[in-house]
Amino acid sequence: MNPHTFWLTRLPRVETALQRLISAKAHPPLIHKAMRYSLLAGGKRLRPILCLAAARAAGGSESLALPSACAVECIHTYSLIHDDLPCMDDDNFRRGRPTNHRVFGEAVAVLAGDGLLTEAFASVARTKPNRRYSPADLVTELAHASGSFGLIAGQVLDLDSEKKRIPLKKLVEIHRAKTGALITSSLRLGAMSVGANPKLLSHLTRFGRALGLAFQVIDDILDITSTKAKLGKSIGKDRSSGKATYPRLLGLKGARQEADRLTAAARAALRPLGSSAASLHEIADTLLRRDH
Repeated sequence: MNPHTFWLTRLPRVETALQRLISAKAHPPLIHKAMRYSLLAGGKRLRPILCLAAARAAGGSESLALPSACAVECIHTYSLIHDDLPCMDDDNFRRGRPTNHRVFGEAVAVLAGDGLLTEAFASVARTKPNRRYSPADLVTELAHASGSFGLIAGQVLDLDSEKKRIPLKKLVEIHRAKTGALITSSLRLGAMSVGANPKLLSHLTRFGRALGLAFQVIDDILDITSTKAKLGKSIGKDRSSGKATYPRLLGLKGARQEADRLTAAARAALRPLGSSAASLHEIADTLLRRDH
C-alpha cells in the first residue's frame, strides 16, 4: 500500500473542517483574517491526521474525532505564530509564506495566536460524549498537553537552553514537551473521542511519545540538510540561534540512527493493536522518509 494513502485521503476532510471552523465572514474581520491566514496556510496536518488515525485504530468513526482534529491543529498553528515572533525565534517565513507578524504586525499576530488557542477548546468541547469520556475529559487532556506542563513548558526550556551546552537527557525533556506532548495528545484525543479502552490508550501513548521524538530528530536533521523551498520555512535557524539539536549532540549520522531507533520503538508500541493500526504504521513510515 502506498504509505501516503491514509494521509492523502484524509487531508481534504481536515482542510474542509478547518475552513468551516473560522468563518471568512466572522466579525471583526481583521483578527479572523489573521487567524485564517496561518491556520489555512497548508502544512503537513500531522496532528489532525494522527487524531483521525487513532480513532480508526480504536474501531470508531473518524467523524467523531473531527472536533479534536481541528483543535490540535489550532493549537499547533497558534504555537507557530507565537514561536515566529521577534521575542521568540524571530522568523520571517513559515509554510511557504511570510510569517503572521510580518503581514499583520506583532500585536495582531499575538492575538491571532490567542484566538486560535481559545477556539481549540471550543472545538474539542463539541465532541460527543461516550460511555468512557466526556467533553470535559478531552478538554483536560488538551489543556495538559498544550499548557505549562506540555508545549509551553517545552518552549520555555528551549529558550532557556539557547547558547548553552546541554546533555542529551535535557534535550529529550525539551522535545517530549515542546513537540511530543501535542503529538501524543492528538492520538489520545482521537481514541478518547470514540471511547477507547485504557489498554489501547496506553499503547497509543507509547507510540506517540516515540513518534514525537522521532519527528523532532528528523526536523533537526532537515534544518541542516533540506532547503527553504522544500521546508517552507527558514533553514539553519537552529545553528544560528545556538539551539541544542540532535545533530549537534550526536552528529548527523548519530541523529539518523536515533530517528531509526525511535521509529522502531513507535512501531513496537503498535504491535499489540495488529491490523487496526495499519494507518498509524503508514504515518510512521512516511515521517521517517520525509524530506520536508
